Amino acid sequence: MKIDSSLSAVVTGGASGLGLATVKALRAAGAAVAIFDLNEENGKKQAAETGAIFCQCDVLSDESVDQAFAKARAAQGQERALVCCAGGGNAIPTVRRDKNTGAITFFPADKFEWVLRLNTVGTFRCITRSAAGMLTVDPIDGERGVMVNTASAAATDGQMGQAAYSAAKAGIVGMTLPIARDLSREGIRVITIQPGIFATPAMLGVPQQMLDSLGAMVPFPKRLGRPEEYASLALEMIRNGYFNGETVRLDGAIRMQPR
Repeated sequence: MKIDSSLSAVVTGGASGLGLATVKALRAAGAAVAIFDLNEENGKKQAAETGAIFCQCDVLSDESVDQAFAKARAAQGQERALVCCAGGGNAIPTVRRDKNTGAITFFPADKFEWVLRLNTVGTFRCITRSAAGMLTVDPIDGERGVMVNTASAAATDGQMGQAAYSAAKAGIVGMTLPIARDLSREGIRVITIQPGIFATPAMLGVPQQMLDSLGAMVPFPKRLGRPEEYASLALEMIRNGYFNGETVRLDGAIRMQPR
């Protein structure tokens, strides 16, 4: 799919990190872009700086997602590219024994479920709405649209305390091929990026010593991934019409250790 001024795109989680880098790359290539994000203040700021439009969006809510797509389409037409970067997680052991008291606690099911709803269900919610919209437009060179999702190295190399996050991201990996098959008859491609450790705002908030240690874990290059490297791959997946039904690791060959 050609990325130029004729392309309308939606990026969820587009106000920061991997999503913002993708917004900037799409805008640099000429595409019209809608930033979907829960953070209204930062979303409006980034939209003003990049020339995108901002649509406040909570991927946990059907109504919020529907309203965001309606606003984006009213402003710039039906999107033919969707990049899903919205997500998050927590770090809670499955069970824990207090070293001092011996008290045993376990991972609350509602907190586990929240991570799945945010990442897996939130991504799927956006996919279904975008796909339904793409079905209303005629194919260009046989293609109606393309979707790029974001998993994580944790999907296959989850560390201690990452049961919920790993399950949620593994769900995104697992649904990539079935959705690609579902949408193939309509000329819509579906691909997933499985990033390793990236220098996102959340990650850069940890002490420098920890950042150096994390970078040293990467076989090569020995550093954290750069958001623009994620964006570069996302744009190639959009452009390359034979990229479909695949999950691609982008991690410098790292395989995460237990902790």
